[in-house]
Amino acid sequence: MNPRALLSLALRSLWHRRTSALLTVLTLGLSVGLVLCVHRLGRDARSSFASTVSGTDLLVGARSGPVSLLLYAVFHVGDATNNVSWKSYQDVATSPEVAWTVPISLGDSHRGFRVVGTTTGFFDHLRFGDQQAMHFASGHAFGDVYDAVLGARVARALGYGVGTSLVLTHGTGQMATQQHADKPFVVTGILAPTGTPFDDSVFVGLDGIEAIHVDWQSGMRLPGQSVSAEEARRADLTPKTITAFFVGLHSRLSAFSFQRAINDYPDEALLAVLPGVALQQLWSIVGVAEQAIRAIGYLVVAIGLCGLVTTLLSMLNERRREMAVLRAVGASPATVFALMVAEALLVGLGSCVLGLALLYAALAIAGPWLAQTAGLRLTLAAPDAAEWALLVLVMASAFIAGCVPALVAYRRTLADGLQARL
Repeated sequence: MNPRALLSLALRSLWHRRTSALLTVLTLGLSVGLVLCVHRLGRDARSSFASTVSGTDLLVGARSGPVSLLLYAVFHVGDATNNVSWKSYQDVATSPEVAWTVPISLGDSHRGFRVVGTTTGFFDHLRFGDQQAMHFASGHAFGDVYDAVLGARVARALGYGVGTSLVLTHGTGQMATQQHADKPFVVTGILAPTGTPFDDSVFVGLDGIEAIHVDWQSGMRLPGQSVSAEEARRADLTPKTITAFFVGLHSRLSAFSFQRAINDYPDEALLAVLPGVALQQLWSIVGVAEQAIRAIGYLVVAIGLCGLVTTLLSMLNERRREMAVLRAVGASPATVFALMVAEALLVGLGSCVLGLALLYAALAIAGPWLAQTAGLRLTLAAPDAAEWALLVLVMASAFIAGCVPALVAYRRTLADGLQARL
């Protein structure tokens, strides 16, 4: 039998059993769609994760660990064990190899969102994604002591706009109990979405951080002392310490040697890390969950394939007379074998098409929501090599699954199909 006739016969055979065939395609297609979604989500999450900070050569903080430094300085998870003195920062910033530096000071919050004390260089030098610069959706960077810039999700979640007044709170999380109500800030700008933790941040100047802590010491308000906002404005607002700082070098070739120089800095215990290397270390930890979910997805696909074998075998008992008729009209055992395999391949193909359709439907529906809520940008790109490999694997597995009932049909004789059954 030629391939076209065999395909036509297989299609008619599946149509005759369309209910069970469609259920099998639906089950296996959902399994394939799940694995494709997990892969795409993991790939885009890894890409978004790795591009949180781009264009920065070194990240410097007090000596702790690379992952710990990355977590609190970039992802705003946890707190620094120690700060960096302003003198040490200036020593590094004035080195001939350094093109720019961006200091940050953490430790305050506003309604659950982290406050980042920094300079306007933060918006000029830091990059995200594929070397994308930060842009203002409205307003401009802070220019006064009590100016503030909001990340996109902060402004959306709190309903703030340019001109809104806000009060910072000392501490973060459950420790954020005391407000700096005597020194309110005014929103001067709102950043465009970046898909990074910066969207969840409130940015103020380093002088603003110093101003609200003029009458504080060791994390506590000094008893009996109260400095007004205007009085604080006239004080010396040069920082004594900062939390960490980003470094851009004139030449990336000097990154390793300059990193060693900072780590060997004699006046203070500092740690300099390459952001890309630290991000890979962090992903090696959190990526275990992705591998576990992907393994579950493959298990679901395997269960779907087992269901395909079960369905074909159960239908085979009902088709014994059909196979006997095919043999009687001249079909060879090889034709019967090819027919069963063709049906399995058609079910596998339908499942792959359904899985791809579910993938792109999920990307179109959930993509904007994930971008807004989690800062995760999913791509509607064509399947990559790994996804094509998965689809080929499904088709190969469907072929193998079809061989099981095909071998059973192949071995049955004409007499077995025509014999009377009591």
